[in-house]
Amino acid sequence: MAQERLDKMLASRGAGSRKKVGQLIRAGRVTVNGQPCRDSARKVSPEQDAVCVMGVPLRTRKERYFMLNKPAGVISATEDVEQKTVLELFPESERAGLAPVGRLDKDTLGLLLVTDDGALNHALTSPRHHVDKRYRALVSGTLADDAAEQFQRGIELRDGTKCLPADLTVLEQQADGCLVVEVVLHEGKYHQVKRMIAALGGHVERLERLSMGPLVLDPALEQGTYRELTEAEIETLFVVCKG
Repeated sequence: MAQERLDKMLASRGAGSRKKVGQLIRAGRVTVNGQPCRDSARKVSPEQDAVCVMGVPLRTRKERYFMLNKPAGVISATEDVEQKTVLELFPESERAGLAPVGRLDKDTLGLLLVTDDGALNHALTSPRHHVDKRYRALVSGTLADDAAEQFQRGIELRDGTKCLPADLTVLEQQADGCLVVEVVLHEGKYHQVKRMIAALGGHVERLERLSMGPLVLDPALEQGTYRELTEAEIETLFVVCKG
């Protein structure tokens, strides 16, 4: 098995900068196979050695996977000279290599996966995988009576673009006449939910993504905050890509 310097491995797996992990090691806050290790240069194997930082097991993957509850007003991009990007919601020390998986419109809220795993990013956004995406939308105007049936047949947009069959469920009608609907897409065209709703006479006032494939937005995540994916969540994404 390949071995790495302890400090280098800790830094590559998100335990902190090389300077920070060096301080943790010297302070005896890092253990290898249950024993404190104060040697930053010690060679360890991620596959064979149990490494803990302040009692927390070190994640075994080099790649990083984050679930972000995207707020409105930021764009799904790695950089932009004029507008704030989703990466600016992360500390600068964590941004290197990260990229959003797919895109949410600037005014769209909700689940966005952010990772430095380029292969997984490509697989999840590849049309051949048809990763389902579930949204909740607030819709004004008047939808066609057979809107759900039209979604299931496949909507033709106003510019002639044909969409794959999708699911539309009306959850409630508010006092002001607006509808709260849930939409499940099996593809990802530009502004697709908004354009599909518009084709049936409605207008999307608010849009939130609730899930992407097996990954469901954590209700404990406030807008603009993120957390690392659990190992179980990561594994479910790889299963989707293999399917």
